[in-house]
Amino acid sequence: MPDPLPDSRSAMSYRDAVREALRSALIADPRVFLMGEDVGRYGGSYAVSKGLLEEFGADRIRDTPLSESAFVGAGIGAALGGLKPIVEVMTVNFSLLALDQIMNNAATLSHMSGGQFNVPLVIRLATGAGRQLAAQHSHSLEGWYAHIPGLRILTPATIDDARFMLAAALACPDPVLLFEHQYLYNMEGHLTAGLEAVNLHNAAIRRAGRDVTLIAYGWSLHKSLAAAEELARTGIEAEVLDLRTLRPLDEQAIIASVRRTRRAVIVDEGWRSGSLSAEVTTRIVEQAFYDLDAPVVRVCTAEVPVPYAKHLEDAALPSPDRIVAAVRTVLESSGSP
Repeated sequence: MPDPLPDSRSAMSYRDAVREALRSALIADPRVFLMGEDVGRYGGSYAVSKGLLEEFGADRIRDTPLSESAFVGAGIGAALGGLKPIVEVMTVNFSLLALDQIMNNAATLSHMSGGQFNVPLVIRLATGAGRQLAAQHSHSLEGWYAHIPGLRILTPATIDDARFMLAAALACPDPVLLFEHQYLYNMEGHLTAGLEAVNLHNAAIRRAGRDVTLIAYGWSLHKSLAAAEELARTGIEAEVLDLRTLRPLDEQAIIASVRRTRRAVIVDEGWRSGSLSAEVTTRIVEQAFYDLDAPVVRVCTAEVPVPYAKHLEDAALPSPDRIVAAVRTVLESSGSP
């Protein structure tokens, strides 16, 4: 018998929450298995799968060759065959080597078969910048993938979501991409008492406010919360909305929050041009234009490959200071102090 799962009442890291989610899924369903580069003996590039090979064996924790197209394709085949594969792609930029498999196979087979073939595949990807991994390994491509019909795009940003989104993703009949921001793995916190599941449909208000809505996801959520704390010291109450799911977007939650506060700042670690922030902005303008007291403002990564040097990387990425400045610009443009 496996050891009991860790006590959720004690503090855990985001990494531990993901590992607990993986372990719980492996225990609950013999069809579930994990595959990817270095997930077995090495324990995963971010130590997420450390110890799982020893507990579950090589049939269910499978190290793969360095070929994303091959092992993502194998995961699609396994899903079609009735298994529940969890495919780990080491960093999000490597997923581009499997883009044909993800976009032209996983995302389309249900539609092209008239619903006869579902692909219940989960792909986990480490995304984002902030750890000095230079331009090749600091991408935020979740907005790209959110463009593709047939996929569900998740961005767990809290301990609760890191722990429970995987189970909900495995229950989904369609392919799900879970984008885990690499900067969050060391973040620590507690699971919400009594929580046993989360849904994949709704955005979440992480802080209530009246003056402006900050819309964010992933690591940018925590920067937005820090900015909201700073703004509160000067009497500005920002509402912080965690998108959680980028495809499909929870339009109802976005529009409802913006109609309450009448102002919006979108924080997106993707580049500004053609970004998810542009999509969210457009939906706000389409549905709530006359509710706005000021133009929507976006805080995004600078239009450059993410630098390696720490001071330049920090300057390129969204930061609490840039978010605070954006909020003040929005308030000034609407005539508020």
